[in-house]
Amino acid sequence: MKDVAPEGLRYPWDTPPAHGSEAIEVAPGVLWLRLPLPMKLDHVNIYALDDGASWTVIDTGFASKKSRAIWAEAMAGPLGGKPVGRVVVTHHHPDHVGLAGWFQAAHGAELVTTRTAWLTARMLTLDVQEVSAPEALTFYQRAGMDPTLLEKRRADRPFNFADVVAPLPVGYTRIGQGDQITMGGRTWDIHIGNGHAPEHATFWSRDDNLVIAGDQILSSISPNIGVYPTEPMADPIAEWLEACERLAGLARADHLVLGGHKLPFTGLPKRMDQLIENHHGGLKRLLDFIDTPKSASECFPPLFKRKIGEGEYGLALVEAVAHLSHLYQTGLATRTLRAEDGAWVYQRKG
Repeated sequence: MKDVAPEGLRYPWDTPPAHGSEAIEVAPGVLWLRLPLPMKLDHVNIYALDDGASWTVIDTGFASKKSRAIWAEAMAGPLGGKPVGRVVVTHHHPDHVGLAGWFQAAHGAELVTTRTAWLTARMLTLDVQEVSAPEALTFYQRAGMDPTLLEKRRADRPFNFADVVAPLPVGYTRIGQGDQITMGGRTWDIHIGNGHAPEHATFWSRDDNLVIAGDQILSSISPNIGVYPTEPMADPIAEWLEACERLAGLARADHLVLGGHKLPFTGLPKRMDQLIENHHGGLKRLLDFIDTPKSASECFPPLFKRKIGEGEYGLALVEAVAHLSHLYQTGLATRTLRAEDGAWVYQRKG
């Protein structure tokens, strides 16, 4: 066990399991596995819960030949050759839903998730585009995207969900706020988060101290909260803060939180305070920064306080849009279209 971390959290395991080849038992009948991701956040956590004759798996990793090979190794090794009978997907992002359809089609597993997660994932897998939609390009222009990167987006084939998400067969089992589910010999209450992803499922054990949190609650990073071309006037910051305040009311210091990335931890009340304050602090810094009109791409310094590289630029931009739009929609800032580059610029009111 590690000593109490400076931020008031405790991390029971220093070292995560090796990708696919091993698992760590974090509680009786609950295994923690990891799959690699080809990006800066280079992993996703997977949890397997022992249902006796089969396993329930929480989230899946990307759909790729490498991921399927790792899963084959995991099922033969740490999972002991027992079948995966059910896949529970916390939210629709590709690193979580990527192989859910493969588990359904190739292994006969049941898919369990929220309605919004399933509809969004299935819609996006069917919406393959060879060129960027004009609405998307306009959205990024309005965000003040660097002109070189905008032209690159115009010329390159865009990322498609289907690149890393297996086809989703028709049919799933719906879960929602207030439902209960039995997994790994425990009864879990389902509480829905928002902000990072719409209708994001979290699971709170009634029988011990476990919380399966997906990306809604992470130990050492704040999940990306962005506005996208599909819903340019969304306010995920408001949704995020509402969800955090609500989930904070459930938090106990002894909860062992199993997140979708980074390390499991205890000290959940403190972490909820941190996640809430992180965004209130970011909004305050941003409001001070826009005493003169600025576009989203010009607002990286107060929000991230570090240099943003090209690999992180897209996620940083949509998060900056989310924070600025929240200030605008709550009446704290104005928004006007800048003539010279067609970007929305925001300015503090008063």
